[in-house]
Amino acid sequence: MPPGIGYWLTKRELLTPEKEAVVDGNRRLNYRMLNHRVNRLARGLAGSGLRTGDRLAMLAYNGIEFVEVIMAAAKLGLILVPLNWRLTAAELAFIVNDSQTGTLVFDPALADPAGELRGLTELSRLIVLGTEDRFGARGYELMLADESPEEPVPDAAPDLDSPHIIMYTAGTTGRPKGAILSQGASFWNALNLESCDFTSRDRDLLVLPMFHIGGIGLFTLPMLYVGGTVVVMRAFDPAEAFRLLAQERISLFFGVPAIFLFMIQHPDFDPAVFRDVRLIMSGGAPLPASLVRQYHERGIVLQQGFGMSEAGPSIATLGKELALSKAGSIGRPVFHLDVRVVDDDLNEAPRGEVGELVMRGPNIMQGYWNRPEATEEAFAGGWFHSGDLARMDDDGDLYIVERKKDMFISGGENVYPAEVEDAIYELEAVAEAAVIGVRDERWGEVGRAVIVVKPGRDLSEAEIIGHLQGRLAKYKIPRSVVFAEVLPRNAAGKVLKTVLRDQI
Repeated sequence: MPPGIGYWLTKRELLTPEKEAVVDGNRRLNYRMLNHRVNRLARGLAGSGLRTGDRLAMLAYNGIEFVEVIMAAAKLGLILVPLNWRLTAAELAFIVNDSQTGTLVFDPALADPAGELRGLTELSRLIVLGTEDRFGARGYELMLADESPEEPVPDAAPDLDSPHIIMYTAGTTGRPKGAILSQGASFWNALNLESCDFTSRDRDLLVLPMFHIGGIGLFTLPMLYVGGTVVVMRAFDPAEAFRLLAQERISLFFGVPAIFLFMIQHPDFDPAVFRDVRLIMSGGAPLPASLVRQYHERGIVLQQGFGMSEAGPSIATLGKELALSKAGSIGRPVFHLDVRVVDDDLNEAPRGEVGELVMRGPNIMQGYWNRPEATEEAFAGGWFHSGDLARMDDDGDLYIVERKKDMFISGGENVYPAEVEDAIYELEAVAEAAVIGVRDERWGEVGRAVIVVKPGRDLSEAEIIGHLQGRLAKYKIPRSVVFAEVLPRNAAGKVLKTVLRDQI
């Protein structure tokens, strides 16, 4: 079995030590510097008592340190649990407790939620980014300064089968599920993107948050594999993105549709800043054909990609030459992935007919953390079931028609109605509640709650929204509320959300 992906940096230091690896504001690291810092971090973590298989959580904005933590975990065989800083402390605590994570690395700007987490979980080690010990945590840079840049010696050498990341993605039951991604998932994701012709000359602009699989796999780790450069944005800002695209000679740029909408609507939008960008790709949510045309009219080819956390994430890409003529398609499967469109019995659906998108390949997750039943269901029949309804045209290009489950995507973030509905049901005046996604020009989709109020009770939209604030991340909170006398249900009592969408 080949060594784990931490070896990439070991090899890069040998082959291209002076090549620029990561740019973060005024900080620039070549591959030698990056590998030395990662080695110091790995030694520091091992010295703190972490061993192969231990979980390590990261609560931070994008930065060089996030890259270092990912790779140090790979070198030691640790399992990284990226935490979404948009979530509430209670939501984060569930993830930390469910994964049985004992160590947290956090940004000092997120010290308040980190402190709340300490009181809600069994966290025993805290490391704060920066040059000093504070908030009851060890200073990140101080820990690195105490260690040698020599390669760490893990207690068990990791390989491509070693679990590396638990990426939590909310489930239909309202509780998040942790997709276990091996180190091999990242390796095969890098190979699967070879259709994009990545080389060491490429410079990628990282704008997606690194708690998201897109921020890690599109295209941060693939760049480290080929010896390219990752230019980090702490958080997305259109004006700053324009500056970096031009000044850093960016050649690769991946984002969600909302990002490209914000950019083209910005008063400073100038197609000239894209002059060095040879690949600009959108994923994470449906890409409107109208937005593809707007970019085309300005001489920019905006391509569609498709992936998910459980696939690490790449599943399909639409060729550049088809970006306009087949706008709306996600294209064809990546190289090392088998994909089918099937009926409920796993029979191949005829071309043009709708079925579920299923897949199998080495980039697919190993399973859901501590969820054997969910894992068994997801891999029924030997194929991973995406939960997406799709069709394939005569050319072999795929189109996502609808999500089989009720999840919708708002600004690139998955929203699962069951979780929101559970929170709404905490209100005593609520008799029935259903949340659906409705189209939104800015975010792609936003939530709309449909509420049936108990007889003799009063309830307003403001009361419902106010109740959810602080309980759920902002992007999960419905933007509107509709009151109804009854919800449409089938004979088994399940709410018919397809009917509800048509009504609303």
